Amino acid sequence: MKNMRTHDVRGGVIRAAAVAGMFYPGEPGELARTIAGMIPAQPAEASAGVRGIIAPHAGYLYSGPTAGRAYGKLVRGAYDTVVVVAPSHREFFEGVSVYDGEAYVTPLGTIPVDSDLRAALISAAPFVHASAAGHGEEHAVEVHLPFLQTVLGSFSFLPLVIGHQTPGTCFALGEALGGVLRDRRALLVASTDLSHFHVDREAREIDAVMIGDVRGFDARSLMSHLTEGAAEACGGGPVVAVMTALKCLGATRIEVMDYATSGDVTGDRRSVVGYLSAVAF
Repeated sequence: MKNMRTHDVRGGVIRAAAVAGMFYPGEPGELARTIAGMIPAQPAEASAGVRGIIAPHAGYLYSGPTAGRAYGKLVRGAYDTVVVVAPSHREFFEGVSVYDGEAYVTPLGTIPVDSDLRAALISAAPFVHASAAGHGEEHAVEVHLPFLQTVLGSFSFLPLVIGHQTPGTCFALGEALGGVLRDRRALLVASTDLSHFHVDREAREIDAVMIGDVRGFDARSLMSHLTEGAAEACGGGPVVAVMTALKCLGATRIEVMDYATSGDVTGDRRSVVGYLSAVAF
């Protein structure tokens, strides 16, 4: 595994962009144009009341327009910090890893880690560890950052990666986030794709179960469906955690913005991946 940790001029550890040029354009101008083309030009619909987002983390060619439908609802200056909760695709570990360095970097610039919030969460939740585990070449946090940089400008954030997505860990993380974010203007982002490698018709049937739970703002039903296999999502645990935190913070509803499968892009519906975006108020 490549070492994605570098040092800035002050000696602080930063995470370099791992999937720029693969999941999304690596050249800043092209990246900015690509994202602008995926966010609907509907500023009147943007709402400072958005508390959370559920969005996919595939390559922008496949899931970018679905993600853009949610990110277009955000308002610059509406948040003090952003919390991104993602699954680990490459490393297995127990608990939750919060990045132990100073920042993440994308082609659009550097995003500092909210060190005060990191310390508060670690103090509140003993299963959360400051670590590079799950952050190295993982794409599930990184692909959201250029969208956030585009719509929010400068911000600090907390990158969280869940290793083993047990119900206990996911619900406890949501409750801990609800506690430490209570006095902060925070945006929560859950990173997930939905079902993988079914024929398109079957994928849509499976994904409809999770979409129903998201619309119903029912984290416990979602976790049950994921555990039973009735729903599929690589980031199902992050969605459960974020929905739990949002409920603790007073959010009352979730609106599904878009659903698509990779077959909508490729035309090949024999083996697809599902993508969902939603916003919480």
